[in-house]
Amino acid sequence: MESSGHRADVRRRLIDSLHVEAMVLADEARAYFNDSGQAERALLDPMARVVLSCESLKITTRLMHVIAWLLTQRAIDAGEMPAALDDDPLRALAPAPVTEDEVLDTMPAGTQALVRSSIDLYRRAERIERAKTSPPPASPARAMFERLTMQL
Repeated sequence: MESSGHRADVRRRLIDSLHVEAMVLADEARAYFNDSGQAERALLDPMARVVLSCESLKITTRLMHVIAWLLTQRAIDAGEMPAALDDDPLRALAPAPVTEDEVLDTMPAGTQALVRSSIDLYRRAERIERAKTSPPPASPARAMFERLTMQL
């Protein structure tokens, strides 16, 4: 059986790597919307530019929710915050804004990539958050082994 210390170490590494990824993605989004995305934005009609601005805010919101949650998790893991705060609903991963597929399909390629990356990052953080309250998934190999030992 897996020790809780090992699970905590794996979780800590996941949190740390997700934090690095979130910070890199936040920097990529900033660079895209401040620099390279300006040319794509200029080619859009006025309404599409408004939609693009809304989507850029959604990207930023997703990233900031994830980063805030990750910073809390890291502080709790480091003992800088009491572990009891991990169960505080105010410290939970905040809900992410939704991007409709129809809207996403109208966006420039760079924006689409950032939307998809921010959604993927958020979903991975969400899985880690959910894993705190749900038991670890059963190992198919262990289940088969247990069935075999019962038959013997």
